[in-house]
Amino acid sequence: MPRASPLPRLPWGRPSVKAVVTAGVLVTTLWNLRSFLNPSNDSGEAPKHTEPLVVLVWEWPSKKVPNISGDICRELYGIVDCWLTMERRLLGRADVVVFPHTRLQPSKDTLPKERPPEQNWVWVSLESPSNTKALAGWNQTFNWVMTYRRDSDIFIPYGKLVPNQSATVNIPVKTSLVSWVISNYHRTQKRAEVYKNLSRYLHVNIYGKANKKPLCKDCLLPTTSKSKFYLAFENSIHQDYITEKLWRNSLLAGTVPVVLGPPRANYEQFVPADSFIHVDDFDSLAELATFLKTMNSSRYRQFFAWQKRYSVKLYADWRERMCTICTAYPSLPHGRVYPDLESWFNT
Repeated sequence: MPRASPLPRLPWGRPSVKAVVTAGVLVTTLWNLRSFLNPSNDSGEAPKHTEPLVVLVWEWPSKKVPNISGDICRELYGIVDCWLTMERRLLGRADVVVFPHTRLQPSKDTLPKERPPEQNWVWVSLESPSNTKALAGWNQTFNWVMTYRRDSDIFIPYGKLVPNQSATVNIPVKTSLVSWVISNYHRTQKRAEVYKNLSRYLHVNIYGKANKKPLCKDCLLPTTSKSKFYLAFENSIHQDYITEKLWRNSLLAGTVPVVLGPPRANYEQFVPADSFIHVDDFDSLAELATFLKTMNSSRYRQFFAWQKRYSVKLYADWRERMCTICTAYPSLPHGRVYPDLESWFNT
């Protein structure tokens, strides 16, 4: 609050009555103005901040921790007044504390013992419910959730289409029909069953650890781009669970994704309807195989019409995801917790 000017003093050092009254009026006016500009927060809205938000990441989601020193949110992503830290000694100053599920221990004993009343805790997961265990113990713990689901408090998709003005279509040269990169192959998975039956009707070039043909980081896109179609099969089927298999391995590579995941209508909330082929579009896998093998060049080119209006943006850097917390912060609900995290995530 601005300070009032020094009071004029009488010869023996005491302020005059007029000066006291004037100062009192000034102080009262300034206080009312402050209250008007900074009303108390009784509505659950984000408290007004005059300093940068401090986001404390309790443990980094990936094994390799990048450099997060300095004002990286502004430098890398243009997000101002947002400071990331992993210094636990700053717990008392943190506005938000982030807890990736993959780094949580089974016991709450590993969580902070103290929690300032206005501090918000965020639960983070990019895995599907089928691959997320031990949620029951985290009831009444987290204020916000940060996942791939669009109904999350903080939505972090694997990728998205962003508008561009190129109006060009770029289709890489094709040397094969279908490819698939798979690291964890389990016969009980839906994708394993679909592949097994589809492979009866056409040949699939398989890469990845599961087929003992691992691809280096810089080899993946050049490899999948040579195929006309890519099997973007998710490891489990859940609402909004659409991963890098679609965004990176298919669309960014310049191949047409054949998807297995949530229903077609869910995919169409992320990408144009004519940019992919859904396994459920066909009555049988034999029909799907025939469709892929007999497609002419004109029909094939139609699957790339989206490139005239959009380009693919991948979200692969956890620093960007953490910085988006600050962007979402002003509109997030305050003063509530998830009573049953497991029920919410498994819905």
